[in-house]
Amino acid sequence: MNKPAFLKLSTAMILFGSIGFFSRLTGLPSLELVFVRCVSATVILSIYWLAAGQYKTEKWNRKEFVFIIIGGIFLVLNWVFLFLSFETTSITAAISIYNLAPLLVLVIGWIFLKEPFQLTGFLAVVLAFVGTVLITVTSQTSLGDVLLKGSVYALIASVFYALTIITGKKISQASPYLVTFTQTAVGVIMLLPFVAFSKYSGLTVSNWMFSLITGVIHTGVVYLLFYGSIRYLSTTVISAVVYLDPLVAILLDIFVTGFSPSYLQILGIIFIFTAVTYTLKKST
Repeated sequence: MNKPAFLKLSTAMILFGSIGFFSRLTGLPSLELVFVRCVSATVILSIYWLAAGQYKTEKWNRKEFVFIIIGGIFLVLNWVFLFLSFETTSITAAISIYNLAPLLVLVIGWIFLKEPFQLTGFLAVVLAFVGTVLITVTSQTSLGDVLLKGSVYALIASVFYALTIITGKKISQASPYLVTFTQTAVGVIMLLPFVAFSKYSGLTVSNWMFSLITGVIHTGVVYLLFYGSIRYLSTTVISAVVYLDPLVAILLDIFVTGFSPSYLQILGIIFIFTAVTYTLKKST
């Protein structure tokens, strides 16, 4: 296994696991927040791409660029439907259903990418998914609620997330900078007609700071690491590592806000750690 790629993807998922904390502090609705993420990431990364002279060594491939554009559409739709699911159903149910994406990635990889089926890898990802379900169960939400109250938006978001990963694996020549700012630029174009700019009036300096952090760090940096790693990793490894995202979210709740996990949530954390560690060892 490519260890640098594994570390990049792990870092991306760890960073992304904190986006919930920051998004709550932006004061923005979902669509307007996604728009800010796309604009700030596009501006910062394109400036760096030009200033650093990255464009001089860029490898252009027409077929690959089509995948970049398609992947950008999938990525933005994934964000929009995920935040819509947060607005229309419980976050616990949405997160549980959304995390079906890694399982979808495995299935798509086996069927369309002709990757070899690995029973132990599949079981590890299933274990991570069960762990995610367990850690999203709170004192206000039963296991039945998590399984039964899923929004169709969360399911759609998980499909687009899986398709984002699959199309990303089709990109091997373009730099992560080109891929990321092109896809966020696609997002700007897609969302521009629907943005309610009045939502930005009245935002405080603090709101803007957290909004820009979600754009630069949780979008720009995260997807640089994401696209700079998944091309070098198998779908089995990717599917397991993606579960670091919900794991980090619950750990932040524990250590930052003083949240006390239940026995089921502790078991879920152990499941995810076990699945990711097992996948890493079997892939080295």
